[in-house]
Amino acid sequence: MTSMDITIHSTFLPHEDPEASLAFYRDTLGFEVRLDVGKGTMRWITVGPADQPGMSIVLAPPSANPGITDDEKRTIAEMMAKGTYATLLLATKDLDGTFERLQASGAEVVQEPTEQPYGVRDCAVRDPAGNLIRIQELR
Repeated sequence: MTSMDITIHSTFLPHEDPEASLAFYRDTLGFEVRLDVGKGTMRWITVGPADQPGMSIVLAPPSANPGITDDEKRTIAEMMAKGTYATLLLATKDLDGTFERLQASGAEVVQEPTEQPYGVRDCAVRDPAGNLIRIQELR
């Protein structure tokens, strides 16, 4: 069996407040803005690390899908409020410096840098929409 030539191009994370999400991903994490379309709360903002042009995160309004029912919209909103709807795993060479920057920005800290029993050192915060962002230290 041969491997297929597949890469991760983009992933979606929900947002409720495009300006707060933009400030977090652009100003706090330092991602570049690649695309910003729509208006009001119906904005799709594509961001990503400048040195990884082939990988993007699309910050999208969770209720924009026309196939989502009102009950599903409420469930999504409840899960986002609890921080259980979406997760993103990032990596950095400087976990302590990254954590200090996140903490200084006012990001909601879930877990300070910790040596995990499964062999990684990481921390966790929530973005403005409640998405869990875990950041692992590259070794």
